[in-house]
Amino acid sequence: MAYTLSIVMATFLPTRETLMAYDSSNVFAKILRGEAPSFKVYENDYALAFMDLMPQVDGHTLVIPKDDAENIHEADAEVLAETIKVTKTVADAVKQAFDAPGIMIAQLNGVTAGQSVFHIHLHVMGGRRTGTEAACQNCRGLNGT
Repeated sequence: MAYTLSIVMATFLPTRETLMAYDSSNVFAKILRGEAPSFKVYENDYALAFMDLMPQVDGHTLVIPKDDAENIHEADAEVLAETIKVTKTVADAVKQAFDAPGIMIAQLNGVTAGQSVFHIHLHVMGGRRTGTEAACQNCRGLNGT
């Protein structure tokens, strides 16, 4: 069964070579090259974390891998794994700095998922009013709980 699944996956799943070419003119690529400004909060050989220019909550931070990848499907697995480690470091710092009761980490892939900058990135959001918390408060008002 596993052998059959691997044949199906190898046959139908896209590879980096079959996906659209990465657009190196996107703003995150420019930030990585130092061509666009950012407020950096953390950087290593694999990833960069910086404050979101249009924050949804206080402390809204973006983490981007240093990889020419539009989305998770194109990302190098080793670079992505190291990027997740940076995301955890940033999430821990945001949680502490903003005394956040919780942290939301979001990663969107493609236009229909809501991705607007086509360089893979993760949103780290803490604070007291994350999108999920606000949505839950709206639900409480609707159902009387």
